[in-house]
Amino acid sequence: MKSFFNYCPNCKSTNFTFENNFRFHCLACDFTYYHNIAAAVAVVFTYEDKILFTVRNVDPDKGKLDLPGGFVDPNETAEETVCREIKEELGLDLLPKDLKYITTSPNNYLYKNVPYRTMDVFYECNLQTDIVSVAAKDEIQELLWVKRSEIDLEKIGFTSIRKVIGAYYCN
Repeated sequence: MKSFFNYCPNCKSTNFTFENNFRFHCLACDFTYYHNIAAAVAVVFTYEDKILFTVRNVDPDKGKLDLPGGFVDPNETAEETVCREIKEELGLDLLPKDLKYITTSPNNYLYKNVPYRTMDVFYECNLQTDIVSVAAKDEIQELLWVKRSEIDLEKIGFTSIRKVIGAYYCN
């Protein structure tokens, strides 16, 4: 795998290894950098027999189905992230008690040619209405409610979301 590093960020040497897109080691100055995973959250909103999907308005996977959510900020719990991201993306006020933990799943997130590995934490939230609107139009093209029996996993952008939706929500 080609490294997204061109040189050592410490001494600018081009004599380095980058094992498995994880451990960068400069052979010239002994600088070591671990490209650890990032934490992210996703919410499966349900209403009756339907699931709410977003359509991505940005890369990676622009135009593909996604779930509302995002990356965990420093000093933030996964539940706090869900509440913040859902407020930003959909304008909904959620509390951690509204969330039901589902599972975690690893994912690959290629952003500006940097391959990030993530650990996605999935929650479910049952809504009392299917009237939801987009608050973050820069990130989300549209919202789609899809019946569980009509979900096409191939239209979902990220591997982790396809895996979780397929395992927990498709019959």
